[in-house]
Amino acid sequence: MLKPTTYPAYKPSGVEWLGDIPAHWEQLPGRACYYEKKSPNTGMQETTVLSLSYGQIVVKPVEQHHGLVPASFETYQVIEPGDIIIRPTDLQNDWTSLRFGLSRHHGAITSAYMCFRTRAIISREYGHLLLHTYDLKKIFYGLGSGLRQNLNWRDFQYLPCLVPPLPEQTAIVRYLNHATELIDRYISAKERLINLLEEQRQAVIQRTVTWGLDPDVRLKPSGVEWLGDVPAHWEIRRLKTICSMKSGDSITGMTIEPVGEYPVYGGNGIRGYTSDYTNDGNFVLIGRQGALCGNIHVVRGRFWASEHAVIASLHPYHDLDWFGFILTVMNLNQYSISAAQPGLAVERILNIALPVPSLRDQFAIAEYLHKTTADIDAAIDRAHQEIELLKEYRTRVVADVVTGKLDVREAALKLPEMTDELSIIDKPELQPG
Repeated sequence: MLKPTTYPAYKPSGVEWLGDIPAHWEQLPGRACYYEKKSPNTGMQETTVLSLSYGQIVVKPVEQHHGLVPASFETYQVIEPGDIIIRPTDLQNDWTSLRFGLSRHHGAITSAYMCFRTRAIISREYGHLLLHTYDLKKIFYGLGSGLRQNLNWRDFQYLPCLVPPLPEQTAIVRYLNHATELIDRYISAKERLINLLEEQRQAVIQRTVTWGLDPDVRLKPSGVEWLGDVPAHWEIRRLKTICSMKSGDSITGMTIEPVGEYPVYGGNGIRGYTSDYTNDGNFVLIGRQGALCGNIHVVRGRFWASEHAVIASLHPYHDLDWFGFILTVMNLNQYSISAAQPGLAVERILNIALPVPSLRDQFAIAEYLHKTTADIDAAIDRAHQEIELLKEYRTRVVADVVTGKLDVREAALKLPEMTDELSIIDKPELQPG
């Protein structure tokens, strides 16, 4: 892929966050580039319901129309391919959402969103890309009005917009489509690698906590469907015979800080710190609500656990680390109570049967698994870090091209076909390290 270069001549934009821009580009107010479109869905002109998801306009499945009836969609607005959809709400509390999407569908979308069309001076793809770039640079978070900083048309009328010649807009869109797809494929490959490594980690733990470390050990039927055969000298016991459980405490009124003396745990690990604690000792915390049901965390020392966690206290003569490992393969989420907000039913999981080796074997299993999973965990952490770097790089490339820091006109003309170039990154390696 040919590298872009800088432009031969620049001029000051007069806008701090834009800096110098190519000398031949125009800088126009938003009202010269966009206009707001309002098309009520009166009489149910459109029955296809759309939504803005991760910067994409997608068709919303019927099963997700929670609480809505067909008449409700008359309050929606009609959008068409080429419309730019903007989620203008709640800038104060949400700094992470992608707020701009380019529609490729006919349909209806909530009237809480704004709908723009581009004027003849800019293409719809470049017009969306320009607003998307400003969104990535967090420009809109200094705008907005009201308690929750909602955007409206006034915030866009005088927005400084960079307008290259139309053929150059086409080159910019082509180049960035290619570059971001390439980066996204690298990210997807890393995500698949993480999934494979997590499956490998889980398989190692499953095999070890159910069969032990002796490959020649004599086995016996466990009588438990999820276990199968287990070493003949191990016991099969109910969870309630080796631990007790209680719910975490309500954190209403507590002050939770980014740093502090005592960690506060929820269903997904540490969520902050406080100056007080309610638990002191060695425990396993189990996430109990929503998507975090069944999450396992081994904790030691003084801490506060919220009501979103179950605190499991191990009885004497059992190893805490072994206990944490075996709980991770027991799929505790399947014992949650079905409801609008699923919750872990403690009384159900206390009756689950599990294999219990001797204390000596528990120590050996925990030590082996700490060593074996350490390399896998390190590989997973590296992959996560690489994904974050790739996302940062993608943002920087988009911003540099759209604000004129890089000239991609020649590079766009010489772009190769995507399939052959990218095939080498679609097969992630499984080996950690």
